[in-house]
Amino acid sequence: MRLGVLDIGSNTVHLLLVDAHPGARPVAFASHKRPLSLVQFLDADGNINDAGQHELIEFVLEAWEFAARHKAEDLLAFCTSAIREATNGVEVLARVKHETTVTLQELTGSEEASMTFFAVRRWYGWGAGPILDLDIGGGSFEMAFGQDELPELAVSVPLGASRLTRDWLHYDPPTAKSVKELRKYIRHTLKPVVREFKQLGRANLVAGTSKTFRSLARIAGAAPSGAGPYVKRELHATDLGLWAQRISAMTVEDRLYLPGVSDARAAQILAGALVAEAALEMFEFPSMEICPWALREGLILRRLDQLIFDGPLAPAPHVGLGGAVPVPRLGANAGTAAPAAVSLPIPIAGRQAN
Repeated sequence: MRLGVLDIGSNTVHLLLVDAHPGARPVAFASHKRPLSLVQFLDADGNINDAGQHELIEFVLEAWEFAARHKAEDLLAFCTSAIREATNGVEVLARVKHETTVTLQELTGSEEASMTFFAVRRWYGWGAGPILDLDIGGGSFEMAFGQDELPELAVSVPLGASRLTRDWLHYDPPTAKSVKELRKYIRHTLKPVVREFKQLGRANLVAGTSKTFRSLARIAGAAPSGAGPYVKRELHATDLGLWAQRISAMTVEDRLYLPGVSDARAAQILAGALVAEAALEMFEFPSMEICPWALREGLILRRLDQLIFDGPLAPAPHVGLGGAVPVPRLGANAGTAAPAAVSLPIPIAGRQAN
């Protein structure tokens, strides 16, 4: 089957189409994305302004038509911290649904962390033992730990790279004082969370699962994305500390010359490096592995599992998933009743493209 995942993130909006069936690994078929930092469209009251809403709606329509044109049978549409934490997030979701007919499911921070962890576990397998997963987004920083497919603890904190850049790093290059104050704020925010994780035991493996971690690893000498997903990529704390110091002295324009740094992420790569540096230091790990699978793959794999069992798998109650991640049904099954814990369908097959 061809499955689509529409991801409305804080830095980018991305539709990924994969070909997969239960028991098989998902293989990417096509993708459609654009940089869209919704946090840059926030007004003084924390509302996503009309311009930002217009950009979002325009992309959702593009993505829906792209999925329909490529005969997607199923579509998972979700949003994360950018809309979750906006003051008018509920109104934005309602407007998107009204103008596009697509229902964006809002994931909580713990759901986001849990589904990312789920993908990491599937990638590394049971032999990896206890895993700690770290994921730096634009608006939030997710952490999850566990020995099973779903984590024992999944936490989200407001340490996203775009958010921190906007709130703390106002000059180009940033002042030494602002970098010092941001380091202090990051550690103050992480301290009680790290303490809670440490009570659960020590991980055998620390994984990083975001574009920020991939970019930082590439800067530090890891293989480029063109080398494929099966090349082992690591990020060492010593390299991270060195590059965080170097990047703090660089202008945004200079950072564009670093390997793996795009226009969209050049401004916020320093904030991401500071979060990553603090996390490895406070969790007391010398390095981490970069995992090619993350939230989108977790949702895809979860959906395929539900096809096997014809219903949602019950997650551990303490991570707050509420029974299931949203899995709208499309194509031949559009309009049929979904299991009780599953969201309403987004009927690709039933909507006429313009």
